This record gives sequence, structure tokens and C-alpha cells, in this order.
Amino acid sequence: MRCVIARFPFDLTKSGVLESMKGIKPEQVIGESVIIGRRTYPVKQVGQVITRQDRRDFSAGEVLRAMTQLGFTCRVGLPRTAVPTRVLSPLQRASAMLGTPVTA
Repeated sequence: MRCVIARFPFDLTKSGVLESMKGIKPEQVIGESVIIGRRTYPVKQVGQVITRQDRRDFSAGEVLRAMTQLGFTCRVGLPRTAVPTRVLSPLQRASAMLGTPVTA
């Protein structure tokens, strides 16, 4: 499949990507990731290996698009967890409405 990453055309195949990533140790995943084989790689690491370009030269979106079209499973970002809200008692809520400090 022909795709453009960092303004350069690349002919990528699923087997070619698998071969390129063989023996590469995955870095810690913080954001977007691609599952190649049984390993999860950061998108920028995959892009650097398959294009041999600096990570600053391409966006994660370009690599995600190419990997998705090749049939790899991609994950976008980490799931956001809800911040727990503190429940105030009626007395604490009344104190807060009167402008006095709320005690725990």
C-alpha cells in the first residue's frame, strides 16, 4: 500500500512492517499506540522504524492512518478517568454558601 508520511511516499505492506518491527523492544506507551504481533508500540516509535526518519518529521496521525489501513489495531490516547467529586454534607454546603471555610 502506498502512503505518505512526512511528505514522502512509502510502499508499506503488513508483512514488511512485521519484519521491520521484529526484534525491536517496545518503549513505554503514553499516548497513541499500535499493536504489532503481540506487542504494543508507541506510534512514533513505529513511524521512526518503518520510515527511518526523525520522530519530529511526522505526526502520530499519519502513522495511525497508515497502520489502520494495513489492518493493525491502533489505540488513540489513554482512557480518561473521571475525577471523583467530594460530596458535601448539608452543614458543609451551608457553610460554603455563607462564605466560611469548609472543614473536612
